[in-house]
Amino acid sequence: MNIQITPTARERMTVFLASNPQAEGVRFGVRSTGCSGFGYVVELAGSASEGDEVVHVDGVPLIVDAASRPLVQGTVIDFQRQGLNTSFVFHNPNATGECGCGESFTVDAPAD
Repeated sequence: MNIQITPTARERMTVFLASNPQAEGVRFGVRSTGCSGFGYVVELAGSASEGDEVVHVDGVPLIVDAASRPLVQGTVIDFQRQGLNTSFVFHNPNATGECGCGESFTVDAPAD
């Protein structure tokens, strides 16, 4: 599994993990949502579930479920501040389009 995180994203995740010592890691994946099909999930995870893969990236344990793996492979996770707003930003080579608001993305169907 090849996922990268920028230093600012690593710092943000490390702060969240330190303030929640019961969390096993940061869950990173996708869910069906939005006008383009998929939205990203970044949240603290109490534990890994069956089928999850735990990937240690720069000291941060990322927990990725089996269904999300092919959709997030190669993604770079960044964390940015714009004015008073902060958010994780994703540079995903698998995304073939995004909705106008940038909250969801689409991927081409795999060839059979």
